[in-house]
Amino acid sequence: MRIITAILFILVFPEFAVLVKSQVRCGADRTELYLPLLKNKSIAVVANQCSTIGSVNLVDSLLRNEINVVRIFCPEHGFRDFADAGKTIKNRIDSATRIPVVSLYGKKKKPEPADLSDVDLLLFDLQDVGARFFTYLSTLSYVMEACAENRIPMMVLDRPNPNGFYVDGPVMDSTCFSFVGLHPVPVVYGMTIGEYAQMINEEGWLKNAMICDLQVIKLENYMHQTRYLLPRSPSPNLRNMNAIYLYPSLCLFEGTAVSVGRGTDAPFEMFGNPSMKGMDFSFTPKVAGSATVIPQCNGQTCFGLDLHKAYAEHPGLLGKINLAWLIMAYKNMGSDPGFFNGFFDKLAGTPILRQQIISGLPENEIRKSWEEKLSQFREIRNKHLLYPD
Repeated sequence: MRIITAILFILVFPEFAVLVKSQVRCGADRTELYLPLLKNKSIAVVANQCSTIGSVNLVDSLLRNEINVVRIFCPEHGFRDFADAGKTIKNRIDSATRIPVVSLYGKKKKPEPADLSDVDLLLFDLQDVGARFFTYLSTLSYVMEACAENRIPMMVLDRPNPNGFYVDGPVMDSTCFSFVGLHPVPVVYGMTIGEYAQMINEEGWLKNAMICDLQVIKLENYMHQTRYLLPRSPSPNLRNMNAIYLYPSLCLFEGTAVSVGRGTDAPFEMFGNPSMKGMDFSFTPKVAGSATVIPQCNGQTCFGLDLHKAYAEHPGLLGKINLAWLIMAYKNMGSDPGFFNGFFDKLAGTPILRQQIISGLPENEIRKSWEEKLSQFREIRNKHLLYPD
């Protein structure tokens, strides 16, 4: 059934087969541009499972090219093997290369001076998904800050943004800054991670308006409207393109009592709660194997919506944040005062969205309230684009 759904999706949206047809080259693939700049230097790398050249991890490729990699920094979910969302990542020695791996997820989110004392240049290569609350953006910002403080040049190997073809959502308020949002940008910002790094630098968003010595190795044959299919899952709970497209809308449920299917075989492709009424679809989240992170509604039968075919059956939903699902769930659960938790405002980037939903404001009115700040953000965004819209 999942294969049939994928085929239907591509038939409805033939542009989503672009990975096969496109000649997009990621920054990491353009070794002729950056390998000569790494020779005879001590290199630190920020990387994970998606940091590859072809099928080979970036670190392994660098070593094969006799680049001196002295340290690996890893973000949420780890370096070679995926850890579940929220699970603390510990420092360790990479078994394949014997290079120290320093975690930037947990109590420590920023490289310390000692971590960079023997580093001549830092290479950053993470696959973003284009939603503000995906924590790799915060890792990017903290690494840039550390490089600026320690006068270490930083090079970003750019990668496509699978949600880079639109801009939408409430703009982050400074009162809600956290690790799931450090900058005044909307939920969906329509930029590659290289463009975003330039924006952080040039808008003075680093601490004390410091400037990082930054270089971006650009993508080749890419534009923001390119529907790029990721060749690898960017995190353990974003397992396919449908989940990646749904993520900007469904992640807001992580600040509520509603499950998004974590603990099932299709996270971020459904939502539900045991208290929801009138729903034919049901699922039961369960702790998987040796996982230590307990999913929302663990062991309980949840009733809600199956969104496997959402975009295939309703093409107009694509390219915007869908608030109708959030509003419907809130109303269905009887406007339960326990519906929202303390995490919601951080995900939304503002307390206003929660207040609007509680007050019964319709979706079109909520969206109108975003327009002025979205327009201001687009002006900022346009200054830092490396690729055409």
